[in-house]
Amino acid sequence: MNEQTSSAGWPASVLVTGATSGIGLATALLLARRGRRVIGTARSQDKADALVRTARDQGLVLDAVVMDLRDPVSCREAVGRAAELTDGGPDALVANAGIPLAGAVTDVSEDRIREVMEVNVVGTLRVCSLVLPAMRERGRGRIVTVSSAAARISAPMNGWYSASKHALSAATHSLRMEIRRYGVQVVLVEPGTVATPFWDRAQEDLAALTTADADAGVHDRAASLFSRIQRAAGGPQPVARTIARALRVQRPRRRYTVGLDAHLGTALQCAAPLWLSDHVKSRLFALHTPADTAPAPARIRQTSGS
Repeated sequence: MNEQTSSAGWPASVLVTGATSGIGLATALLLARRGRRVIGTARSQDKADALVRTARDQGLVLDAVVMDLRDPVSCREAVGRAAELTDGGPDALVANAGIPLAGAVTDVSEDRIREVMEVNVVGTLRVCSLVLPAMRERGRGRIVTVSSAAARISAPMNGWYSASKHALSAATHSLRMEIRRYGVQVVLVEPGTVATPFWDRAQEDLAALTTADADAGVHDRAASLFSRIQRAAGGPQPVARTIARALRVQRPRRRYTVGLDAHLGTALQCAAPLWLSDHVKSRLFALHTPADTAPAPARIRQTSGS
């Protein structure tokens, strides 16, 4: 379905999760600049205060609430506060908050796996469910979930992050069909590579994996590759503009893919046979030659108390 443009579709108020940096910050500021009532979420009060100051320094007004997507109580309290600020609940939700997890599938700890799944999937969908009752009561609303091209393009050292975004994309498609009859529209946005603090945290993940049972050479190669990708990537503004468009048009597309690399990458992933795709990615990460020594049996590293 092609989108239909209409200025009448603008929501008056928007809750933006993960609004303190990257795509979330760019989106919150853009929507505030366009006259929307914006409530941004932050992981701490200090970050919430910094977000408000950043907006004020640009002559903009927005509100900020503290929300930890890992904590159901925190999510309920934040959405409740957003409802107070918007006279019943926001007209739209931009579910943007997410965290990376870099490293080989069997090298990262179970605690970190749970965290990335809780934040990127469970917590994000929890917030969707919390804003839905008010939208259903009004008979209108819009939810934009921010996934990633990585949901459709798996690569070495990025398996768990891709898995979390693939799960979010799949759930978004189901949610769209389930709640459309209530007048609530659901849109998926899949950005390609964007220069954000995301990449710094991914580098930290890789640095932490130089352990006795992790392949340090492969992780160093991945860190170098991620660094080059970050330097070549553009800023988050194109993604923010796409999100704003998805909120503004009367009949948005079901999915927006943002960035040339995302368009080309997903097309090639679908067109190329797996053996060719595996070969190219393995060479990029220096995984195309046999290891010097036989590794220990692969296992996901457990944490104490697991």
